[in-house]
This record gives sequence, structure tokens and C-alpha cells, in this order.
Amino acid sequence: QVRLVESGGGVVQAGESLRLSCKTSGINFRIVTMRWYRQTTGNQRELVAQITSAGSTAYPDSVKGRFSVSRDYSRNTVYLQMNGLQPEDTAVYYCNLPRDAGDIWGQGTQVTVSS
Repeated sequence: QVRLVESGGGVVQAGESLRLSCKTSGINFRIVTMRWYRQTTGNQRELVAQITSAGSTAYPDSVKGRFSVSRDYSRNTVYLQMNGLQPEDTAVYYCNLPRDAGDIWGQGTQVTVSS
């Protein structure tokens, strides 16, 4: 069974940092692309980071230079380092495994940034 379990969310002040973790199981972690999304109430999920099996990364302009995605093949875990957090980064953050058979999502972790 494929599982994605996020952790690391919390409440921080503007300018501070958080690191989210997504522990995977039930997949061949070495060959998959992994993504991080975020969602605020009433809005669609927004892609904030992607990392391929080879370690190539991509970010939207909204987080580029502040967020960094990485993966640890020995732990089957993907991370999202978020620096310089701003109130507009407040959202539920989801780990995602894109698949032709249907994406797999984690349960999400709340990040709240106060001004």
C-alpha cells in the first residue's frame, strides 16, 4: 500500500523557517518524481516544488529562492525547506506522488505564518 505521511508544519512568525518532511512507503522511491502542493480554503491546490528521480528541481516564481525541495533515498523521504516565510505562505501543505493511475496524496500539514 502506498502511503505518504507529512510532518513538520506549525506556527511561525514572518521571516522564520520550517522544514516539512514526507515519509513514503510502498513505492520504488528511487524512480519517482515527487511534488509539494499547498492549498488555502476555497482555492485550488498550488504546486510549490517538484523533484525528479534524478534530483532535478522546479519551483513557481512565488516561492523560488525561498523554498528548496530535496530527497533522501536512504530514508524514502522528501523534504521541503521553507525560508523567509510570509503570511501568504499560510496553507495546508501536501506531499504528492504523480501517477498515471491516479495521484497519491498525503494527509497534509498546516503551516501558519503570523505577521
